[in-house]
Amino acid sequence: MDDMKFSRRQSLGMAGLGAGLASGLIAAPSLAQAETGAKGPSPKTPAFKTKIDFKDPEWNRDTYVRIDADIDPTREKVGWLKGKVYGVRPNEPVRQLFINEGFSVVRSVRQEDGSYRRLLREIVFYRDIETGKLIDTWYNPYTDETVDVVPIANDPFNFTISQWAPEPPSYGGLNKDKPPRKPFLMEWEEGPNDTLILRTDIDMMYPNGLTPDKWVRESSGPFNRVSEHFIYTVNRKDVVNPNVTHIQHVGAWSRVTPWLPWMLMGQADGHINYFNNFTTAEDGIAGLPDDLVAAARNMGEKWLHAPESDYGPSLSSIENYITDHEPAPVPEGWEPPKAPAAPQPLQRGGQ
Repeated sequence: MDDMKFSRRQSLGMAGLGAGLASGLIAAPSLAQAETGAKGPSPKTPAFKTKIDFKDPEWNRDTYVRIDADIDPTREKVGWLKGKVYGVRPNEPVRQLFINEGFSVVRSVRQEDGSYRRLLREIVFYRDIETGKLIDTWYNPYTDETVDVVPIANDPFNFTISQWAPEPPSYGGLNKDKPPRKPFLMEWEEGPNDTLILRTDIDMMYPNGLTPDKWVRESSGPFNRVSEHFIYTVNRKDVVNPNVTHIQHVGAWSRVTPWLPWMLMGQADGHINYFNNFTTAEDGIAGLPDDLVAAARNMGEKWLHAPESDYGPSLSSIENYITDHEPAPVPEGWEPPKAPAAPQPLQRGGQ
């Protein structure tokens, strides 16, 4: 969950919620209301727009804050993600590698200019595709070796949501792209059963902090090419309700990214695809799987809470990997794994 995407790794398996959405029945209180019994905004909640206007940058800002976080600064919102991770190489079928599951905890803080700082911690673990158990080592079928698994753990991943479209994430200064300033207008459309659908996309290519000369086995090359795509579905009645400070949602997230550094693939042909679904954990941390919470708590109690203050920098898992690891040894004669040769066309009739 590393870039300034518009939700940052919140997701879960949600067949029951999906059924509710299909019948138009999803109408959940905000996370804080579910946990504390509170109703409506607290006295510290800033005024926000609820009248639907796709062309109004301030409505887009306020509505996105209510989806991504809770516009009430006294409340935390917990997002849950779960999905599958695939390896993609030339000349062979796409291969499922493992399951990913994690959560984020976020709060929003109104700024003097009317924007919001979104303060977030997030952590994502990996599970075995056969047993579903959390894993700390993984057999890499591409390299025929067992490697240590490194979870995604970002503390913090903060950014500003304003009436102006956000800049792409800097990745610790690696991404230099600075597009022209424009109003914050998101991609909305009317959905079935009185819902609204929001789509967000981000496509980037930027210098790789894991330089291939030093990080021979971890680096995918001089540049990282990353794409992330999100789809949110919300109930119209929640969007227009001034008592709803967090808008419950269901959604899907996909990510195309280079091989993960800890897979030790080097500059092998191919890449990784994440396919996840996501929503809010209505009961907060208490609603998450026990083993997921235990694994996060084992890394520190802070992972169960959003940041209390705005600190940084906000780094991706690549920058965190550089800080927390040393380059893996490179065996003599080692080469990145090669994809299979292209299959030959079938010959007919001895031709």
